[in-house]
Amino acid sequence: MDIDYVIRKDEPPAITDESSPADVTLYEQWERSNRLSVMFIKTKILVGIRGSIDQHEKVRDLLKAIDDQFITSNKTLASTLIMKFSSLRLTNVKGVREYIMKM
Repeated sequence: MDIDYVIRKDEPPAITDESSPADVTLYEQWERSNRLSVMFIKTKILVGIRGSIDQHEKVRDLLKAIDDQFITSNKTLASTLIMKFSSLRLTNVKGVREYIMKM
């Protein structure tokens, strides 16, 4: 079963009346892979992340939305850590590395 087929291959043209059986099979394979991938990703990500991401029908759009969510989260996390480092003082810990690891 090729769940990652939809990530590796572009979307084939939509099915029309003139589509050959091979084109229909290819599109159905792509569509099945897309549905399975979206369902799999939605079940594996945390509820907090899932709630902040819009609904997407295509897995590539969903992955892009998740990626964009983490870009903003990383900036927020970096800002928070900088504020912690600038406001804290070294206590009775033996080294800076140990102090950072305790944080």
